Amino acid sequence: MAHNHSHDHQHGPADGNYGRAFALGIALNLAFVAIEAAGGLWANSSALLSDAGHNLSDVLSLALAWGATRLARQPASERYTYGLKSATIQAALLNAALLYAALGIILWDAIDHLLHPTPVDGRIVMLLAGIGILINGFTAWLFRSGQQGDVNVRGAYLHMLTDALVSAGVVVGGGLVLWTGWLRLDALISFGILGLIAYSSWGLLRETVQLSLQAVPPGIDIAAVRQFLLARPGVTQVHDLHVWPLSTRDTALTAHLVRPGGADNAFLQALQAALQAEFSISHCTVQVEDTVPVAGGHGGCEE
Repeated sequence: MAHNHSHDHQHGPADGNYGRAFALGIALNLAFVAIEAAGGLWANSSALLSDAGHNLSDVLSLALAWGATRLARQPASERYTYGLKSATIQAALLNAALLYAALGIILWDAIDHLLHPTPVDGRIVMLLAGIGILINGFTAWLFRSGQQGDVNVRGAYLHMLTDALVSAGVVVGGGLVLWTGWLRLDALISFGILGLIAYSSWGLLRETVQLSLQAVPPGIDIAAVRQFLLARPGVTQVHDLHVWPLSTRDTALTAHLVRPGGADNAFLQALQAALQAEFSISHCTVQVEDTVPVAGGHGGCEE
């Protein structure tokens, strides 16, 4: 029985050249958090404090995502044979968890303001939220081009875009408070902000949990991969097929292919290129067998 193994590694910059975007986004948002929190206390605005708390969680998210992408650039070692690529998945999962923890804290504060309404300075609310639209919109723009290929970058993009929209809502709310004088409106706006953030972030949380459990990455149909392998010249059977994420950017595949007569380098190289082009699978290990395995006799390492 022949055993041919194919390995393909294609590693671009793990951070997608977004190091400067992360640094600038962190600096701008950290400065704005301090200004917005101070303004929220001065204006006695629950909506501003809610937005400041969420922006602070975004600063932490950006820092974690940036740190993880830098770790992912470390080369493989004898102990970490895939390198530290999975740090990007763990950071994305932690970011999602921290986001929902922050929402809980902000919700508690909003409930207190609803039960015990106090005067709100709508002018300060509108001014600071307007600045937030500019800062968050600009930061989202920094990540717009890379948000389709990396859940970390997409997380940063969605956080910043959501913040820009939320800040716009706060501006409107501040104007309504000035116009109507309804003190509880500020707290009600906070509930709307929290609901929007929770809804928009749910997909990110679900995806990061799936990635952390080594599920097939979103966008890859395992049945389509199996049919694709079966369609390769001479392949009669596929078994022990596994597809899982190495990081938020890299996907791995292992499979056993039954191909009478075995396989040569041309077949394996063509298979590597086809998997990368069709499914963006950057690391594949394929074992080619010239006979159908005995039932129950596969699933582990063979010699």
